[in-house]
Formats: sequence, structure tokens, C-alpha cells
Amino acid sequence: MNADPQMPQIPLRDRFVAGMSHAACTVNVVTTDGPAGRAGVTVSAMASVSADGEAPTLLICVHHLSPAAPKIIENGVLCVNVLREDQSYISEAFAGRFKDELGDKFECTDWVVLANGTPRVADPLVAFECRVLSAERVGTHHVLLCGVEDTHSARLGSPLIYANRSYGSSRRIEAPRSMRGVLNGEGIKLKVGCFHTFGPFLMPSLIRQLGGLDIELLEGDQRRLTESLVSGETEIAVIYDNDLDERFDWQALSVLKPYVLMAEDHPMARQAEILPTELAAEPMVLLDAPPSSAYFTGILEAQGVEPLIAHRSASFEMVRGMVAHGLGYTLLCTKPASSMSYDGLPLVALPLAGDHALSQIVLAWRKGHALSSAAQRFAQKCREKFARA
Repeated sequence: MNADPQMPQIPLRDRFVAGMSHAACTVNVVTTDGPAGRAGVTVSAMASVSADGEAPTLLICVHHLSPAAPKIIENGVLCVNVLREDQSYISEAFAGRFKDELGDKFECTDWVVLANGTPRVADPLVAFECRVLSAERVGTHHVLLCGVEDTHSARLGSPLIYANRSYGSSRRIEAPRSMRGVLNGEGIKLKVGCFHTFGPFLMPSLIRQLGGLDIELLEGDQRRLTESLVSGETEIAVIYDNDLDERFDWQALSVLKPYVLMAEDHPMARQAEILPTELAAEPMVLLDAPPSSAYFTGILEAQGVEPLIAHRSASFEMVRGMVAHGLGYTLLCTKPASSMSYDGLPLVALPLAGDHALSQIVLAWRKGHALSSAAQRFAQKCREKFARA
């Protein structure tokens, strides 16, 4: 394929570096000690070569400008410390990030001296005690072939991973049982976002109905969930339509009407409906989770009522509990299955009289993104569930 002469050509080196940033690898601190002195450096280029032969062998690459490189080669011995997911601070120390805080990199953690004289992190995920078999300069790096003389493994922990220019951790993913399952969306992890107030009343039954689908659930407010869609952290989300912009495609599932929630013994709890003006002098417990907070206060302000906010909480059940204990009324859209608070006190839901801006629950995804088969199955089950409601 011919390159477009109008497009600037990115140098191969830059494309290679960008491409390799996506290749996940463990984070390793290589240490040495001996006649040349003690040294250590963080490296990502470490791999097994062979488990057979006179001794197992592994390969590491160290930049030629690293002060540790000549010392490792001259000492001829080293320890490759594979870090745990909670040990990124050790990686940062040996990458030179804490020069102003540490007079000596080795102050960042505790050490054990191995039989070959090299220092080992006291509690790494695993450490390989090695001897240098050969060293060759390739480009900017020394490529070291190392013979493994002993290993030191932790009983627990997960490896610290580096990919996409940031730290991460590994997570177990079950392999599909069959190719048929793959084609049906089984064994594929679907990352779903759900607004935290109605998630508990929606997701458990959906997950059960989609028994063959591996769903990773992210709960949060509108801002958190829209950010997760944009970043690709989630593929699809069940959220409100408030503030959705041109970055998203969405499909309406349900229209929600605001209602007033009161304690059973509130003086207005026996009314057929509540007028917004009747709430003007009443303390309000606000569900303080965007966009809910602005939506509910906006409903009252549109009717000329300035809400008297006495308490706030981002927790749906905390708000309901405060209302049940007589701390004020609240406005909500989602109606839970129970008419009692979390601690067992009765609540009364009453219609809010008048015409008000309505809110919609929608399925949303990144604009132009072709939904996976798993996401399409999830979307269909969502539509069926709300159609029955």
C-alpha cells in the first residue's frame, strides 16, 4: 500500500516505541554487588530463554547509560526482583524518580543478601539469583544472558504490570469453553457501567439472565460513567440522559417521573399528591450525586421554590434512611422494591404535582463504536426488562 504523500510520515522508531507501549510486561528491579560496587536499576525487558541445559537462563536488557550496567557486567552476578502490584514505589526509586528524597535508592525497602553477594528485595513476588553468561551491546542497550542459580518465590501476590505507559495489575480471565461460546458472546468480559442509585434494582436480575456472559460492573455517578465510556473503561452504560453530548450514541429505555419521599409519620404523608410550593418551608435531604442533585433542585426552582437543603448524601439508601428518621423529605426518580428504609422504617412515596422536566434512563456508548455481540445481548435484555416494567 502506498503512503499518502500528504500525510506526515512518523519515523519508524517513534512508531516502534508507541507500539511497544502496548506490550504489557512485568516490572523488575535488577540489583548487583561485588568488586565494582552495589547498584540497581528498574527494567521492563526481562524474559525467560530456556528452562533446560546446565541451568535455566533468562535475558535482561539494561540501557548503556545506566550506572548499573557496567557494574552488573563487571561483578558478573545479579538478582532480578519481579515486583508485586503494591511495590511500584520500589520501581520508581530505582528508576530515579525520588532522587531528592532518597540519598540511596536502596533505602526504599528492606533487603536480604543472597549467596552470590547480591541484594534481594526482602519480599518480591519472585526473585532470580543469576550469573552473567554473556553481554552484548545492541543499539542503546546491553543484552545480558543470565544463568539462574536459585529462585525465591512469595506465596501470595500478583505481579506489577507496566503497559500503556502506566502501572497496572493482572486479573484472572477464564478462557471460553468452546468456539461456539465465543460466537455467542460467552467467555467474553463485557464491561458495563450503571448509575449507582438504580444499579442495585436493575443489574442483579440482568446478570442472572445473561448467565453465560462475563460482566464486569462499574457503578458510579454520571460523570464517572461518561468518562469510563470515553476512555474505553466500559463499553456500554445504563445511565441518565442528562448532559449526554455528541460524544455518545444512546437509546432510551424508560422515562422517570420525580416523586416526593417522606417518613410515614410526616404531616403531609396522607395527601394524594404534594405541590412544590408545599415543600418551600420543609427541610430537604438531597441526593447529592450528579446529575441528580441539579435535576431535583432545578425542579423546585422552576416552580419558584428555593429548596431548604438540610442534609446531603451521594448514597441512595442513606438519603432514604435520613428521610425515614424524619430529617426531611427528598425528591427521587428511582422507586426501589421496598417501601422501608435500610434499617426497617416505613416510607411513603407521593406524586409531585405539576408538569416537570422528565428524566430518562438510557443505554449509552461511545459515538460510532460498533457494539460487541456481548454488548448487543446486554442491550437487548435491558430493552426487554424495561418493556415489561
